[in-house]
Amino acid sequence: MPKRPVRALILGLGLMALAAMSTLLIGAARAGQDRAVLLQSFRWSDPRPAFGGFSGIDLTADGGTFVTVSDRATIWRGRILRDAEGRITGVTSTGPALLHDSKGRPLARYSGDSEGLALARDGSVFISFEGMARVVRYPRDDGPAKPLPRPAAFKQFQSNSALEALALAPDDTLYTMPERSGSRSAPFPVWRFRNGEWTQPFAIPREGDWLPVGADIGPDGRLYLLERDFWGLLGFRSRVQVFDIAGDRIGPGTELLRTTAGLHDNLEGLAVWRDAQGAIRLTMIADDNFNAFQRTEIVEYRLNR
Repeated sequence: MPKRPVRALILGLGLMALAAMSTLLIGAARAGQDRAVLLQSFRWSDPRPAFGGFSGIDLTADGGTFVTVSDRATIWRGRILRDAEGRITGVTSTGPALLHDSKGRPLARYSGDSEGLALARDGSVFISFEGMARVVRYPRDDGPAKPLPRPAAFKQFQSNSALEALALAPDDTLYTMPERSGSRSAPFPVWRFRNGEWTQPFAIPREGDWLPVGADIGPDGRLYLLERDFWGLLGFRSRVQVFDIAGDRIGPGTELLRTTAGLHDNLEGLAVWRDAQGAIRLTMIADDNFNAFQRTEIVEYRLNR
């Protein structure tokens, strides 16, 4: 067969496969939207050179004040401006504040791969790191770090796949987990920090190529987990599950939303709060990887009651 018809056939089959894949993904997305409604995707831009790479976010209870961390070791704080219906109309921010080690020195690239973030009641922040896996408290954004103990298991995590997700409960208990579990059949170990020590009381089953990248404890006391699945040129899929925690046990996950590839950018940070109408909202932020063809966006969903 001549080369041109062969190429045309291959291209046609490829397009058919993509169309079929898109149909399946749209069906999955619609199934996942039964419990959550997309409210808005707001593109946030800023001319400052350090802007971008946001991998963690947390909000105050009213959804107005935020703190976010870039994976290049900077913290940004600000306000999310909203209209009467609660839609985002703009973002004001201060920063960046450069992260330091415990001796007050600016973090290097490997030690400064900051990923997860949790805002404490006193305004300080906890940050989880991926390169050198650890969790650190910052009483001041630009001040010296206060490292938490580092279990031996943290040193065994896969390279560039360590502590992305971080959540803080009202009783100051921290939860974190690595982005990869070690194998496709191994669950994700959830590590818990309380009373000055780390334990690993339970794990979350791994499903396909979904990887945990963000977490938060909602106003209902449940653990919300943001996961992503990379589909190459098609972009990223995202989903959020919620889990009940009781002591040293975690219940099965309930899927709240699942998106098609490319609907949003690389969502990595998750904050869960309750709006003025009493509905739980999921606010997520995308890491643009400092690429011109990606975008920093703040995405919000509202959970159906």
